[in-house]
Amino acid sequence: MPPLMKTIFRWLTAGMLGFSAAVLAQPKAAEFPVRPIRLIVTVAPGGGADAMTRVAGRIMSERWGQSVVVDNRPGAGGVIATELVARAAPDGYTLLSLGDTLMLVGASKLVPFDVRKTFDPVVNLTSQPYILLVGLNLPAKNMKELIAYSVTQTLSYGSSGIGGIVHVGMERLAKVTGGKFLHVPYKGTAPSIIGVIGGEIQMVPGSSIAATAAIKTGKVRGLAAMGLTRIATLPDLPTVAEQGWPDYKLTNRYGLAAPAGTPRAILAALNRTVSDGMHAPQMVQRLAAEGAQAADRRSPEELKAEFAREYVEVEQQVRQLNLQLN
Repeated sequence: MPPLMKTIFRWLTAGMLGFSAAVLAQPKAAEFPVRPIRLIVTVAPGGGADAMTRVAGRIMSERWGQSVVVDNRPGAGGVIATELVARAAPDGYTLLSLGDTLMLVGASKLVPFDVRKTFDPVVNLTSQPYILLVGLNLPAKNMKELIAYSVTQTLSYGSSGIGGIVHVGMERLAKVTGGKFLHVPYKGTAPSIIGVIGGEIQMVPGSSIAATAAIKTGKVRGLAAMGLTRIATLPDLPTVAEQGWPDYKLTNRYGLAAPAGTPRAILAALNRTVSDGMHAPQMVQRLAAEGAQAADRRSPEELKAEFAREYVEVEQQVRQLNLQLN
């Protein structure tokens, strides 16, 4: 396993300590689960989505005493994993772990079905800003220098795949700054960060957890926080907005979704259990230390309505950017 992935997995172990007793104290949901649960992840191991999925799996496993298997199915910008879960039985035993990727996969027409009708949101896990990472050999030390440099040389950036949140976010950044960027899709955040370290590409946005771990290795440089506010653990790192492009942001929410038609009682049990674990005091503190936060509590019904509203906005954004998706 590459050192970066080991660093993130160590974060997982540390992050889970201390709240298990509170989770285990709750009663088991009637008749669910009675066999292992599988969490399908759209990206390779080592990134923010993978990290949060493993946290959610540990919460469920300790809460219910059942095995939870994390199954990474990277590729095609999340399409492979999305189609796999879309075909699964709606019984709560196969769930899709995703960020805002599901919305983008649907809005970009990368799958032949309407994701709004094919999936039921289960629970949101965290909200995280991205950090723009660049290779140490790139001469730019801030965003203005980066954009000026891109006038003389097109800069390559990595993402977790075509049509994903990073792809869309970076194309939007190119549009608002006038930068010349070349998209190079990978199968996850960790492989793309390794690509920056190795000189295959020049920059990549990483979720706060994955990016902070990478910065600590000293092998990449953080150029900008991509949320609208600075990250508490990196207070000297200015945002893109502060560096000259107001209102620009690139953030992501990580969550779980189930095949449509999953019984409401099962959705509610999953939602309650995972939300309780994510809001345990020790977990909240650990997330804050990495620049992330537990997502606001929402019921599956509230999440579904929110998803439908935001889908329309994302669909419009994809059309405006005229992305090349094949």
